[in-house]
Amino acid sequence: MITLIIGAVMISFSGVWVKIAHTTPTVTAFYRVFFGGIFLLPAALWRHEMKWRGIRHWLLCMVCGIIFSLDLICYHYSIRYTGPGLGTIIVNFQVFILAGIGVLFLGEKLRRIYLLSIPLAFLGLFMIVGIQWEQLGPVYKTGIYFGFAAAVFYAGFILTLRTLQSHQAGLSIFYVLTVVSFTTAALLAIYIPVQGESFAIPDVKTFFALAALALFSQSLGWILITNALPKIRASLSGLILLLQPALAFVWDVLLFQRPTTPVNWLGVFLVLAAIYIGTAWRTGPRTEKEHHS
Repeated sequence: MITLIIGAVMISFSGVWVKIAHTTPTVTAFYRVFFGGIFLLPAALWRHEMKWRGIRHWLLCMVCGIIFSLDLICYHYSIRYTGPGLGTIIVNFQVFILAGIGVLFLGEKLRRIYLLSIPLAFLGLFMIVGIQWEQLGPVYKTGIYFGFAAAVFYAGFILTLRTLQSHQAGLSIFYVLTVVSFTTAALLAIYIPVQGESFAIPDVKTFFALAALALFSQSLGWILITNALPKIRASLSGLILLLQPALAFVWDVLLFQRPTTPVNWLGVFLVLAAIYIGTAWRTGPRTEKEHHS
């Protein structure tokens, strides 16, 4: 439980590091996965896992990298336009997308309480951003759109990452994250010059922000959470993982002086409650047991 809490706290700072880095969202994404891969590589090499595993495996890695790169770009743009708090909360709407995929394609059954979580989540979101949508600026609206796009790509990334792990049973999370990190970095390295952007890191503050993003959010946080999840029941782990979006919003208020009213805080609570319901009580008892087995 302590490991899971530490991992969630580490990842909650993702938006903070992205916000204070003086690089574009795409360049930030590149250094996040490139530095992250460098941090993870020694563990994978020590386990003698970095070797050729067939064309099908590397094609799957490529697909995973493409989806993850799109997820990171959209997420970082959402943070840039709306702030770390709201950007992180919206991307966690991926739980509802995964549930829809589970029902439509995997034969999962939803509990009635889960069906209440979707309108609850959007009610909370409206309370955060403001009921009067037409009064929001175009940049802020664009950030919200990017957040929802990131949620879609994040759901796709989770599914492809699970597929990648299932095809390589017995391999460590170090190997999987290393390969995904470097694959994503390679794709972003191709895309950045096309956009006319520079790989230059402008100052020391940005370098340390990018290094912290890679070390804590891309590497250590993921490893701690991945190792802890199988040892904790779903309802408790879902509750603990809410620390990530909750703390991300707190950091936004404390560090970047985000204007927040009691109505906004109530909206945050409603969204987090809905995400928790969507995480812990998505399926019925039988389906949930089969899923975790």
